Amino acid sequence: MKKSEQKEIINRLSEWILIQKAGSSKDKIVLEGHLRSPDINTDQIEKECSEIVDEINRVESNGREYFYITPKSEEESSFPKLNLILFLITILTTLAAGAFMEGVNIFKEPLKIYHGIPFSATLLLILGCHEFAHYTFAQKHNVDATLPYFIPAPTFIGTFGAFIKMKSPIHNRKALIEIGASGPIAGFLVAVPALFIGLGISEVQATTEAASQGLQLGDSLLTWLAAQIMYPNLGANQEIMISSVGFAAWIGLLVTMLNLLPLGQLDGGHIAYAILEDKFDIVVKVIFVILLLLGTVPYFLFDINTFNWLVWAGLVFFIIKLKHPPVIDSYSTLDKRDKVIGIAALIIFCLTFVPVPISA
Repeated sequence: MKKSEQKEIINRLSEWILIQKAGSSKDKIVLEGHLRSPDINTDQIEKECSEIVDEINRVESNGREYFYITPKSEEESSFPKLNLILFLITILTTLAAGAFMEGVNIFKEPLKIYHGIPFSATLLLILGCHEFAHYTFAQKHNVDATLPYFIPAPTFIGTFGAFIKMKSPIHNRKALIEIGASGPIAGFLVAVPALFIGLGISEVQATTEAASQGLQLGDSLLTWLAAQIMYPNLGANQEIMISSVGFAAWIGLLVTMLNLLPLGQLDGGHIAYAILEDKFDIVVKVIFVILLLLGTVPYFLFDINTFNWLVWAGLVFFIIKLKHPPVIDSYSTLDKRDKVIGIAALIIFCLTFVPVPISA
């Protein structure tokens, strides 16, 4: 970085920061000082200086305040080739999965893969809205995040989901709760109408006939209520054979529920950490024990296979991790709107929770 550029940034920031010392470390400018007003925060400064500053991290140490400034990069962002390639492959794998659900063998009749469009479009729309909501709110709060990565997979649904990668820390609790909750809320708002549409085009068959045709999907409170609304006169010996659109919506709601578990860096972990702060570690341990119990107790007491909860617990423990990293500005507070967002996320979790997701 040129000295003239560094001087320009320091002069600009001095409007909000009373600077006592200035220096540099690698590609960052380091300032010692303090904010001129308690009404100012680093997010506001970043927005005001967005044309020359990428990120401002505020750190307290031994009673002193330090500001680590990342200047704006002059490099143009490259075209997200990997994101696009993975998305196109995921379209193919979900199309194949959807066509298979419609009874099409794409190995014998590859041109009939279009029969998988209803399933593929519904599922990718839900997942896409979920991840792009995260991305949008990450941009809002000046968090460096990638575009969504879709994960194709040779499974019966054709994908392992999607994710974005945040390459810079989240600044405060408000940003944490908005970024964390935006995805599940957006996905939920798309999945609910898709569920009703999918139920509307589903078929009803006799229980004995339906039961012999594969897996049984577990009901959440939401899916149970939707079935009651769409099929109020369903007989005791009848069962809904859900359409591929309805199945895609069910998967979307399941993904929403799993992500809202208050663990580690799941969406629910972001939300819970923002609200609970120091109490978060206790909640994590309790929830993790509950997952282990859900994966074992029903089997030993009622012969109900819920081992999928153990699989999810293992993924969280070994890959996602249970702990949540601290935000940069730990002194930030939440307003009423943020708490309403947290309550909305909790309501969505309760509506979509499935004790036994899939049974044979």
